[in-house]
Amino acid sequence: MRKRGLLRFLVLLIAVLGLAAVGCGGSDDDGGGDGGSAGGGGGAAEPLPSASCGPVSYEGDGEAEYLIASDFPLQGANRSLTTEMADAVNFVLKQRDYKVGDLNIGFQSCDDSTAQAGSWDSAKCTSNARAYAANEKMLGLVGTFNSGCAKLVIPILNRATNGPVAMVSPSNTNPGLTEAGPGADPGAPDIYYPNTTRNYARVVWNDQHQGAANALYAKELGLKKVYVLNDSETYGLGIANLFVRYAEKQDIQILGNQKWDKKASSYESIASRIKASGADGVFLGGIVCNNGGKLIKDLRAGLGPDVTILGPDGWTPISATIEGAGPAANTMYISQPGVPEDQLTGAGADFVTSFKEESGKDAVDPYTAYAAQATEVLLEAIERAGSADRAKISEELFNTDVKDGILGDFQIDENGDTTLGTVTFFQVKNGEPVFVKTITPELAFVES
Repeated sequence: MRKRGLLRFLVLLIAVLGLAAVGCGGSDDDGGGDGGSAGGGGGAAEPLPSASCGPVSYEGDGEAEYLIASDFPLQGANRSLTTEMADAVNFVLKQRDYKVGDLNIGFQSCDDSTAQAGSWDSAKCTSNARAYAANEKMLGLVGTFNSGCAKLVIPILNRATNGPVAMVSPSNTNPGLTEAGPGADPGAPDIYYPNTTRNYARVVWNDQHQGAANALYAKELGLKKVYVLNDSETYGLGIANLFVRYAEKQDIQILGNQKWDKKASSYESIASRIKASGADGVFLGGIVCNNGGKLIKDLRAGLGPDVTILGPDGWTPISATIEGAGPAANTMYISQPGVPEDQLTGAGADFVTSFKEESGKDAVDPYTAYAAQATEVLLEAIERAGSADRAKISEELFNTDVKDGILGDFQIDENGDTTLGTVTFFQVKNGEPVFVKTITPELAFVES
């Protein structure tokens, strides 16, 4: 009997302490709901693993009950750009006081690269995605930066428990992530969505449009014979093949489409082959992280100053190309989807001004504005969902209709693509990127 009385006392004591804990930890209107409720999240969100992700950024009231994250390669040649992009994600959330509707949301910046690779790493992309999917307080992802990484992350988030998990990329341009056709892998895009429900969108035009714009500009420059090089990765091979497709429609002769080995110590033999072909231009389908600086140096040394070198947005930040190639980068043309930061208007101009003040920077990379816009798209989807229901948030991505956004007016279509379509061209002059022009390819040409 004494043991039974003691047991009753302990049960009563635990109940009283439990009520006290609720009174201290919950808000006045918090019904103690579960992870899918529109109210409090039932305590602080468990942070994503520190092996890949920085600490939780949160300066709102109470505690961060939910999370969003960015997933970019924070090591290697792209570091200055991707770090700035992650800062922009946090900046947008901070402007909302880390609150969307009734949800207190913190932010973590996650790294999908390794020091050894100096770029995105397939194992890191996969392990990061698994962590996002497993953490049910993780409401959405801004990323990835690279299309090859996205191919690994999307399906994992697509089949997440209580998902899929919403994902908005500021920079993935491989067409196959959202639609079939030129530039897409066999079976794409369905192979990336195993539960058949879409959870991925992007605020950047895909490479069908960038490839078309580069072909149009090559024609405008008077190029007649172009040699194409690619780094064999998802993005690089895809944009190279698309450039070939559209260049041939412009009656530009393609003299070759060859892989460059990112581990090579010299590209002199490639330069000799291109020179012997009689090419008046070279298109580089790939990313600067893949020994791009050395490639440009050897090409310029072997080809001389009269052969035009063009590259897509894989050669951004342009500062990384200039740093890697030195004076050999001069006269190179580099394209990037979107418009330069000094041509943004309305909310875009306001973002640039306020972000510069916050960061102390004199200039903002175009992709930084895209990271900020991708964040807004994700947060607006969370707000429209009215809860922390991950599946509902993913669904709401496709109801995006932005007016006077950072990038202007646009929608997200049923595939997850933006209706924006401008491509900007820069030329390196005296070690600095100089704006040249913007091109918006006609849809009839892109789809032909």
